[in-house]
Order: sequence, then C-alpha cells, then structure tokens
Amino acid sequence: TTPSLLLTPYQQTLLSKIHPHLSPTLISSLTETVHKLTTYGKGITACDESAGTIGTRFDNVASIENTEENRRIYRQMLLETDGIEEYLSGAILDPETLYQKSTKSNELFPQSLTNRGIVPGVKPHLKVYALPGMHGDTVMQGLDSLAVRAKEYYNAGARFAKWRSPFTVDMAQGRPTDVAIAANMTDLARYALICQSEGLVPIVEPDVSLVGSHTLEEAVAVNVKIHSLLYKSMLEHGVYMGGATVKTNIVNPGKDCTIKYTVDEIGQANVFFLEQCMPASIRGVNYLSGGQSLSQALGRLDAINRAAKKRGGLPFNLSFSWSQALQLPLLELCSKPGGALKVEEMAEEYVKELKMAALAAKGELECGQSGGDHVPKE
Repeated sequence: TTPSLLLTPYQQTLLSKIHPHLSPTLISSLTETVHKLTTYGKGITACDESAGTIGTRFDNVASIENTEENRRIYRQMLLETDGIEEYLSGAILDPETLYQKSTKSNELFPQSLTNRGIVPGVKPHLKVYALPGMHGDTVMQGLDSLAVRAKEYYNAGARFAKWRSPFTVDMAQGRPTDVAIAANMTDLARYALICQSEGLVPIVEPDVSLVGSHTLEEAVAVNVKIHSLLYKSMLEHGVYMGGATVKTNIVNPGKDCTIKYTVDEIGQANVFFLEQCMPASIRGVNYLSGGQSLSQALGRLDAINRAAKKRGGLPFNLSFSWSQALQLPLLELCSKPGGALKVEEMAEEYVKELKMAALAAKGELECGQSGGDHVPKE
C-alpha cells in the first residue's frame, strides 16, 4: 500500500513556499483528491469517449443508433451499476456526460458519482494535430481555452482531468521524434499547471501505442525517455507533484514484434521502467488498456503488481484506467439482432470485469484468470 498522502502542517508550509500560486486550501483539496483516486485495490473507469467514438463502437458490434439518449443510457450503466463503488475510485467523463442526468438517481452524473465515493473527472483536450515534418508525430490541441473550460468543469462537479499525448514507435524513422516528445511533455506540464490552479487534479497521460515491431527493451528505453522529460517539465513549470497522477500505457513490445515475452518479463520490465524515472511524490499510476484485450490487460497489470511486491513494493499505487478492455466485451452482448442496449446483462458482466481488475491491481488474480504473454504472430 502507498504511504499516507495527508500533509503535516510543516509540509503545508513548505508547499506554500514552493507553490505560492496555490492556496493552502487548494493544496489540501488536490492532495485529498489524489488520496481518493489512488485507493489501493481500486481503479478508474474511462468513459470519456467522444460521441463519434461511441458511435463507431455501437455500429461495429451492435448497430445501435448513436443518439444522445442512447449514449446517456449506456454511460448510466457504466457509472451507476450497483456495486461498482467497491472497485472504482474515479470515472473519467466526456464533457457531454458532465451535464447529463441519471434517470436512476435523478441527479447529474458528477453528483451521483460523488455520492457513491467515486471521484468524477473529465477529458479536456480537443483534437489531435499532426506536426509537419515529424513523420506523423502529433500534439493535442486545447490549451488556449483550457483555463476557462477547467473552471466550468470544476463548477459542474469534476475534481480531476485527464490529457492524453499519443506516441507511435518506429525505430527506423526515429519516432517518436525529440521535437514531438518535447512539445507534448511541455503541453502536459502546462495543462497540469492550469488544471491545478482551477482546482482539478491533473492526470498526465503519455500513451505509447502498441503499433509497431519494436522489442520490449526498445519500448522500455522510449518510455523512460518520454517520462523523464515529462517530470522534468512538470517540475520546471511549478506543478505540485503530489497533486497530480499518471495514466500511461503498459510498457509492451510492439504487436508485430517477433520475439516472445512472458507476462512475467513484461511485468518486470514495467517495474524496471518505473524505478528509473517515476518520482515518488506522484502517488498513482493507472494503466490504460491501449488496444489490449481484457485478458491481456488483466494479466499484465497483475504481473506488474506481483513484480513490484517482489521488489519490496513501490511508493505509488499501480492500478487500471480502462475503456476498450472493459467496454468491448459488454457491447458484444448487444451484437444479436435488434440494435438494443442490453443494460442488465452488461451491468452484470461489468461488475465481474471490475472485480478481476481490482484483484489485478493488487497482484491477486487467481491462476487461470490471467493471460498476458506476448506471442509473435505466425
């Protein structure tokens, strides 16, 4: 388990000197939100897909009409199924969902989540933009209007935010480029600084894609490079590190890598990566699923936590923040003709998924429940 996150009076004094732009009340609030988000054995459900992304998922598996009401019904299942509060500490929402009301609790979703002990958050970044001359490397847009939107999101009930910076590894082309890494890590630091000033805990999300043929060793090197610059940028920008958390990819070989790796090797590689560059002041790492199946994501998260225990434990909570891995199996239940959301069936399966994810977040999955080896394609 992680050490106590609550601040002593002298630590409060130190932080006020180091971060004079943050009031003692704001520092305490950010710290308390991090404390809730990093609860041992709990994770974050990512329900921040845009209307377009949900529409694609609806169409791919079930031909469900992509209306605002269908999106609201679907998200209500993800956010208000009985029992999920045993396994969830937070939920990332699309801005649309912040202002939608539950027909079950008759409350806006942020209030409903808060009442059940689940911290509501929001995705504030806008569209991705390809940097010219960088072989396809990208940055996210939305920083210019972030302060105004962050204030609105806080007033709507959000208490944290999440900003994603995606990367693709191509060793032959030198991707990700140094320019793209520097631009994205500076943007994440600015985003974190702005969010904290408006009362939102920033989750910073460097996301290295599974696309490619890179080895696990190359993936470790790339991830260490990205994260090292991220934390340097955050410190240089004056971000309160104890008032932020990380969402990132599990360090994996590229899906076209021809070398076989066991799930235990992947777990050890991830612990090694964290030991090289993760600041102890950041109390939580929530892994994204990033195209992994649920069984892969479960097995690898479990292996990371088991490997961490063998090293005597790490000073940060290691858990999940999944979208596709949890949701695609649920939508498969709706694939029968008719185009209807099978809410009750999905809810039952969803709780089972979250229970396994919570066990993986403690390194306690039972034998036979996990997968996770990287097996080269035939």
